[in-house]
Amino acid sequence: MIISVASGKGGTGKTTISTNMALALGSGVEFLDCDVEEPNAHLFLKPVIERTELVTTPIPLVDLEKCTYCRKCSAICRFNAITVVSHKVLIFPELCHSCGGCMVVCPEGAITETGRELGEINFGARNGIRFINGRLRVGESMSPPLIKRVRSEADPEKVTIIDAPPGTSCPVIAAMNGADFVLMVTEPTPFGLHDLKLAVETVKLLGIPSGLVVNRSDIGDQEVFAYAEREQLPVLLTIPFERRIAEAYSQGRSIVEEFPEWKERFCELFHKIETIIQKRSTTV
Repeated sequence: MIISVASGKGGTGKTTISTNMALALGSGVEFLDCDVEEPNAHLFLKPVIERTELVTTPIPLVDLEKCTYCRKCSAICRFNAITVVSHKVLIFPELCHSCGGCMVVCPEGAITETGRELGEINFGARNGIRFINGRLRVGESMSPPLIKRVRSEADPEKVTIIDAPPGTSCPVIAAMNGADFVLMVTEPTPFGLHDLKLAVETVKLLGIPSGLVVNRSDIGDQEVFAYAEREQLPVLLTIPFERRIAEAYSQGRSIVEEFPEWKERFCELFHKIETIIQKRSTTV
């Protein structure tokens, strides 16, 4: 089972929800931090990192002795990552999407591939929870390939919880696509509602069942709850705006470990998700 925890905007408590659900379930769970531009789940899970792996993505490498400057490579590239100017072949690695099209169409076999560093993956564990996170290289803009690489390490025999990036752009799609359930996290404010609507439409396009957690549920207004009712989006958990919870978060301490009553609530959240997935599988 793969549960992707997402949010239309940053700061809603997405990482809080995902890490606490993992800690509540305990052994047999794996946690993938796919918010690779700014991973921070390790601050709450506190895993022991066992190894780190460098991740690269293929980019073209041209043998100028074989190249006839026919420009077929330039013509096929829709991202302008390779172009031919006079008797020079210019490659722009940051624009390359690693599709390999230029290598396929080259009639002289002058193009091979080399690697460009994207970032790194860290592997670790804590109390039976398998932990993997990706960390994008500073200045790098191509995060989806790294996210996909992190997801490729998932164990199909385990419950997989994914901490997705915020927003609704390509990195979020990479973190949600193929999941069994998307758990969206929002706050009851106009900004939260606006970005929740974008996230809901994105999940609809992917055809993935979803539910909602409302964090800081007793601030703002009731528009988020009204919207969820109209969209038949089940509200699976509400977390009040409490000073003790905020203090624990600010010190990197988890809710379920500091306040035992919350462990039962996060376990109940997981069981609600299980029920929704099971009902959907029987009706499809």
